[in-house]
Amino acid sequence: MYCYQEDPRYFAQVGGGIEEPAGVELREFGARDVETAVRGVYFRADPQTLYRIVYASPLVQRVIAPLLHFRCHTPDYLYRKVREIDWREFLRPGQTMAVFANASHSFLQDSRFVALRVKDAVCDQLREATGQRPDIDTDAPDLWLSAHLAHNMLTLGVDLAGGSLHKRGYRHKTVEAPMQETVAAVILALSGWDGKRPLHDPMCGSGTLLAEAWLRATGTPAACLRRHFGFMQMPDFDQAIWKQVQKDLDSRRCLPPPGTVSGGDSDPKAVAAARQNLDRLPGGDQVAVKRQDFRGIEGLQDTLIVCNPPHGIRMARGADLPAFYKELGDWLKFSCPGCDALIYFGRRELTKLIGLRPTWKRALRNGGLDGVLAKYTLYA
Repeated sequence: MYCYQEDPRYFAQVGGGIEEPAGVELREFGARDVETAVRGVYFRADPQTLYRIVYASPLVQRVIAPLLHFRCHTPDYLYRKVREIDWREFLRPGQTMAVFANASHSFLQDSRFVALRVKDAVCDQLREATGQRPDIDTDAPDLWLSAHLAHNMLTLGVDLAGGSLHKRGYRHKTVEAPMQETVAAVILALSGWDGKRPLHDPMCGSGTLLAEAWLRATGTPAACLRRHFGFMQMPDFDQAIWKQVQKDLDSRRCLPPPGTVSGGDSDPKAVAAARQNLDRLPGGDQVAVKRQDFRGIEGLQDTLIVCNPPHGIRMARGADLPAFYKELGDWLKFSCPGCDALIYFGRRELTKLIGLRPTWKRALRNGGLDGVLAKYTLYA
């Protein structure tokens, strides 16, 4: 038996700073024994709950099902242990695979070498058993394997998502410095927004925050555009349970009132990109997006304002950042009475430029940016 079959304990990988919200979300999906860790959450779940998490979670990036866990002191022992698995249970002839690995505080420090030894063991075993060696596809393989080596203990597992879940499938057009989808989702989760009040992004860029808001407002599963999942490669994959989970979650979709989600941007290329991306989502054509500078927006009331303002050294129109952020703060203060604003600052020092006192602040990473999310309550 594999580790996850003896004890159905899985690891949900999430971004830094998202561990606690992700733990809350997993409990809401029905996970048991939820325990946060660095950049992830351990939990136990039955197959129905597991499929539900992978299909619908907006915060989780990967879900790993452990196959083997053993003390590993030599590359040859690593190779031999991986070869003990009958990989015909996971891969059919003609299917592809890939391995991602990380190594720390161990005799092997090179993650690439760990991944190579795992890949060689799988391919050699299948070639001897079937006469055919699987191809490697690091973009969209049928089977993603995870090798985690720490303090000479190696855990080999399967990525049940089949690739990072932050890749929703709707973002085909981007502009400079797009926000990662899971980061946009956690901003909305931290806001407590439930779709009952309007939401507006005045600097929408390629529309990631708007897309995640639409998924949240409509109850659409985050992975609704994905056609293949890693759990389909598992030897005990239950097609009937999966179809029932998918049918149940899809049936919960509902359209919010017109105007619930809207946005704009001063850059016409950004507006075009956002429009194309939103149109890929079910019902996403109903999200209003137009070319408009935030300075010209008036009449926002009882609205949740979310945005990821530029954080470069110079602005496209030649204005400097201090002047830009002061204008943003003044607009929020004088033009948005009764609203709440969640602003993501790509650089922490930018919070001092907006001229508003935050209700709260939270460190939040977005790719390589060590930024801050701040909430502002704008009184009438």
